Amino acid sequence: MDKMRSPIELRHLRYLIAAARCGSFRKAATELGVRVSSMSRRIRDLEDEIGATLFIRHRSGVRLTQAGEIFLWRAQSAIGQLSSAERDVGAIGRGEHGAVRVGVSTSMASDFLAMLMKVFSAEYSGVQLDFFEGSPTEQIQAIRSHGIDVAFMLGSPKLKYCETVDLWTEEVVIVMPHGDPLADLGQVTWKDLRGRHFIVSEAWPGPEVHDFLVRHLGELGSRPSIEFQSVYQDTLMQIVASGRGLTLTSGSKVAMRFPGVAYRYLTGKVLPYSAVWSAENRNPAFHQLLSVARELTFSRRVER
Repeated sequence: MDKMRSPIELRHLRYLIAAARCGSFRKAATELGVRVSSMSRRIRDLEDEIGATLFIRHRSGVRLTQAGEIFLWRAQSAIGQLSSAERDVGAIGRGEHGAVRVGVSTSMASDFLAMLMKVFSAEYSGVQLDFFEGSPTEQIQAIRSHGIDVAFMLGSPKLKYCETVDLWTEEVVIVMPHGDPLADLGQVTWKDLRGRHFIVSEAWPGPEVHDFLVRHLGELGSRPSIEFQSVYQDTLMQIVASGRGLTLTSGSKVAMRFPGVAYRYLTGKVLPYSAVWSAENRNPAFHQLLSVARELTFSRRVER
């Protein structure tokens, strides 16, 4: 029966490298903080394991044999590779490298989101941000299937197996054609909107805008007139400019000027926006992004 072979351990290689550098087991043992007898025994075990003498022992110390020089070169290479692997994997574990898959709405334009991506990319340049556009339903499905790490969306949805945190708010803006009587007002209230006709897109966020109008105007005893159109933002604004009705948007869209329309803020109403992610998400880079988002939210609240 063959003698059971003991595995080569990292400490064997470190002892070898230290002894070769110091030219003495005693000096190497002192440098590494181990006993001389322990070091000598471990290097002897290594020599027995590989079947070759690595050091010539003499009164003044030790020196490598030809086999020892070859083995030393391999050992240094192995230690270097392991150190590189430890450094690279450690960086991923700390969220300094890797990728974050981010879900956003096809019509979302937010200065908060733009600032978040700018700050995060500057601080974590080794992390790649990949974006996924889709409706809230598509994004939630992607979160649950781990297709994306996080989605930024309107509202504060309470979803099974998902975590949510509110990050920023935006004011509600009424969009109207130039010359509309509402354009003469500094700000618009819900009472000013009773009896008006609204146009919303069939795509997101149209359904949410519809529910928003029904809920708030319903509280005033008014049933809003709402027309769905299968159009995107630019065409929707052209329809409003033609005088066929009003629509709603968020404060961040005011900077996106469209000809023929005017904007007025809706008094006392803001839209909450949040980050949603899977409770099972263990991506360190994503959690760094979330941390930066929370810090940005806190700093904005302090400034206000």
